[in-house]
Amino acid sequence: MPAAMPNTSDKDGEPFVEVDPTGRFGRYDDLLGAGAVKKVYRAFDQEEGIEVAWNQVRLRNFIEDPILINRLHSEVKLLRSLKNKYIIVCYSVWLDEEHSKLNFITEVCTSGNLRNYRKKHRHVSLKALKKWSKQVLEGLEYLHTHDPCIIHRDLNCSNIFVNGNIGQVKIGDLGFATIVGKSHIAHSIIGTPEYMAPELYEEDYTEIVDIYSFGMCLLEMVTTEIPYSECDSVAKIYKKVTSGVKPQAMNMVTDPEVKAFIEKCIAEPKARPSATELLKDPFFSDVNDDETEPETEPEPEPEPEPEPEA
Repeated sequence: MPAAMPNTSDKDGEPFVEVDPTGRFGRYDDLLGAGAVKKVYRAFDQEEGIEVAWNQVRLRNFIEDPILINRLHSEVKLLRSLKNKYIIVCYSVWLDEEHSKLNFITEVCTSGNLRNYRKKHRHVSLKALKKWSKQVLEGLEYLHTHDPCIIHRDLNCSNIFVNGNIGQVKIGDLGFATIVGKSHIAHSIIGTPEYMAPELYEEDYTEIVDIYSFGMCLLEMVTTEIPYSECDSVAKIYKKVTSGVKPQAMNMVTDPEVKAFIEKCIAEPKARPSATELLKDPFFSDVNDDETEPETEPEPEPEPEPEPEA
C-alpha cells in the first residue's frame, strides 16, 4: 500500500491515506471491495464534493510484461471517454510506476453490486429482473457497437452495480475490457470461470462472449445461485463448460419464457444473438423503454386547450 499522507485531508478533517497526482481525489482507508488483482476504496472528489470509488489494480502479476501494463493503462484511459447511463463513469486514470499500481477513479452506486443486492432482496418480481436485464443489455450494446468495439470479458453480478433508489443498474469493472479492431476478435484468457463462454478458453472469440456471461448473470438474478456452484474447482467448471454441460441452477428456472431466453444467451457462438437482437426479443415486450429510465422525471402533460366558445 502507498505510504500514508497524514497532512492531507478533506474539509471535515477525515484523513486521506493517498491523493491522486492532481490533488483532486483523496483516498480513504475504507475498503469497498477486493478481487484477485484489484482493490476498491472509498474516496472523495474534492472538486465536485462527491464520494467516488478509487480502484487499484496491482500490476506485480504483469511486472515482466511492460507492454501489457502499457496496454492495460491505455485501455482503461479509453474508458474515460465512454458516455452511457448503464456504464459506470470513469473520472480519472493514472499509472503509479513507483508502487506498480494502476489507479482509476469511478462513480459509486448507492446499493453496491447486484449479487449482494439480490441476496438482500429475495422477493423480486420477474418484471424487475427484466428491467435490470434490459439495462445491462443496453450497456453491452453501447460497448459492442462502440468504435472501436469493446468486449467486457468479465461480466458477472459482482461487477454490475445498483442504484436501488431508482431501480437502475450499471456495468462496472471495465479494467480488463479489451478493445478489438474491425475483426472483433480477441485472443487472451481473462474472466470469472463460472461466467466465461466456452470459446473464451480457446483464445479466439468476439464480443459475443459477453452475451454468454449476461445469460449467466440472468440465471443468477433469477435463482440467486452462482452458476456451477456444484463444482468445487476451476478445473471442474472448465470441463463442464467446454463439454457443453449446463449449470445445475438451470433446473431451478421454472418459468419457460425465462429458461428459453437464457438458453438463447448461452447457445453456441454462431447461434448466440447480439445485444441489439436480444433487446428486440419478445422477452422484453412488457418492459417499456421509459421504465428503464427512472432517473428522469416524466414531463408534465400539456394542459388541454379550452374549447372555443360558441
